[in-house]
Amino acid sequence: MDLRNIAIIAHVDHGKTTLVDELLKQSGAFRENQAVAERAMDSNDLERERGITILAKCTSVEWKGTRINIVDTPGHADFGGEVERILSMVDGVVLLVDAAEGPMPQTKFVTSKALALGLRPIVVLNKVDKPDAEPDRALDECFDLFANLGADDDQLDFPHMYASGRSGWADAELDGPRKDLSALFRLIVDHVPAPKQQKKQDDDFRMLATTLGSDPFVGRILTGRIETGRVKVGQTVQAISRIGQKIEQFRVTKVRAFRGLMQQDIEEGVAGDIVSLAGMTKATVADTICALAVDEALEARPIDPPTITVTFGINDSPLAGRDGKKVQSRVIRERLMKEAESNVAIKIKDTPGGEAFEVSGRGELQMGVLIENMRREGFELSVSRPQVIMRDGENGREEPVEEVTIDVDDEYTGAVIEKITGPRKGDLVEMKPAGAGKTRIVAHVPSRGLIGYHGEFLTDTRGTGVLNRVFHGWTPHKGTIEGRRAGVLISMENGETVAYALWNLEDRGKMFLGAQAPVYTGMIIGEHSRDNDLEVNPLKGKKLTNVRASGTDEAVRLTTPVTLTLEEAIAYINDDELVEVTPNAIRLRKRYLDPHERKRMSKAG
Repeated sequence: MDLRNIAIIAHVDHGKTTLVDELLKQSGAFRENQAVAERAMDSNDLERERGITILAKCTSVEWKGTRINIVDTPGHADFGGEVERILSMVDGVVLLVDAAEGPMPQTKFVTSKALALGLRPIVVLNKVDKPDAEPDRALDECFDLFANLGADDDQLDFPHMYASGRSGWADAELDGPRKDLSALFRLIVDHVPAPKQQKKQDDDFRMLATTLGSDPFVGRILTGRIETGRVKVGQTVQAISRIGQKIEQFRVTKVRAFRGLMQQDIEEGVAGDIVSLAGMTKATVADTICALAVDEALEARPIDPPTITVTFGINDSPLAGRDGKKVQSRVIRERLMKEAESNVAIKIKDTPGGEAFEVSGRGELQMGVLIENMRREGFELSVSRPQVIMRDGENGREEPVEEVTIDVDDEYTGAVIEKITGPRKGDLVEMKPAGAGKTRIVAHVPSRGLIGYHGEFLTDTRGTGVLNRVFHGWTPHKGTIEGRRAGVLISMENGETVAYALWNLEDRGKMFLGAQAPVYTGMIIGEHSRDNDLEVNPLKGKKLTNVRASGTDEAVRLTTPVTLTLEEAIAYINDDELVEVTPNAIRLRKRYLDPHERKRMSKAG
């Protein structure tokens, strides 16, 4: 069968997964009476809850005798490691752009990777039926983006379509019939070249492993595109690491191909097709699976380095072990190593004591997703504030800078610019009207300055602002950047909070918990209204007397406490604080420092 391999790339929430839903439906991948969930490719619980794609996934459709393998990619730059490997499997990309917003930062990140590989994109202007859509402006911005990213003449001569993924139509003209996606199918078949690997089906078998999965029945599963040759069930093959070291020989127990949302067992995979293999015990992502006669590994493209690091440790608070079953450092280490094996953008390093682990990744969202998955699996752990990874460059010590794109109502523009260019030491690059009473601000801000800013940004813009960020480059170290200004309220007792005590403490600041909540000495129970930390007693009850008078026994009415999400808690804490994460609770506490550690931190400033 004629083959096409494509990836769909876009900024978060521009409609990738919804478009794939319609491609599957209109290609006949589902039965007429089959119940299919909305955003069917987002199969992970967290993906469905948050409405974002976290893991890159493959599917395939048949259209008039051509099999089209489609890769749905994440939109967030935090999960860019997924995209960088996936793009090596495809021969073309469909770039989806919101006709109202135009190309956004994450669009720029993924598109630069695709153009560097020589892929010729198809631009689909999505959501053109929205009232604020400006497809012509969005198309011009796409051309400018490609030119700025160094696209060649062939890539700049890209075809484009107007579409509505939710309504299930795509046309070459804005005033087209708006019936179905057949025009997009035709364009993919005509514009995207067939895999050149198909001509090498008689050579020795070679495949670069791109993603790692597992199955409770068949064990490890590696997915990739077959570069040369054929692979059959029962064939003995070998795995070679990216540095040429032979890892293992194994017998292929399963060859699976993507058919709609399912994977089907097939007897033989041929060059050019995307398949999954089972039977290995050690081989992993970036390894070459090949015939025994092959000696050289395929080239695996390098992944951009991590930009932040977070320390994961055991939960050593007085409430440890009450919720989770997995609390030992050995178990936490095994889980992190398993994650690093399948997620190429994450790096794990043991600390000198062996009780904690430094986990490096792309951003706070990626770390938050990993921690959330672990707590749902029954882990308890303590997590430190994210630290930005510095490097030694030509100009001495350098730090990462991110390009921040902000769409905000005109009235809040001044407050936002003041925050990002003042205490957070960002540089304003561009500021222009975005229509409908909004302003678009583009700035280059140090990654350190953005840690913990998102919550403050939503407060400043009354929840109406949209902030997007993507790694931009490196800059000489910009000096000290202020962290959180407010102090915290710290419990000085062990026990359960009393409503009367919390009611009396409300003048001191905002509370993070309500009555009857377990607390311990050193636990953070609220934010102080001033800049210093304050130890308080949340267990102090009202003294009872035998005197009764009108008004003395009024019911205590507490203000609703501020509930921090996992990402907000991690961004909120200072360097001398930790987040305690359990399956049922997220708590903040002071880090217990020994005298040597306290002395080292005071010297560090």
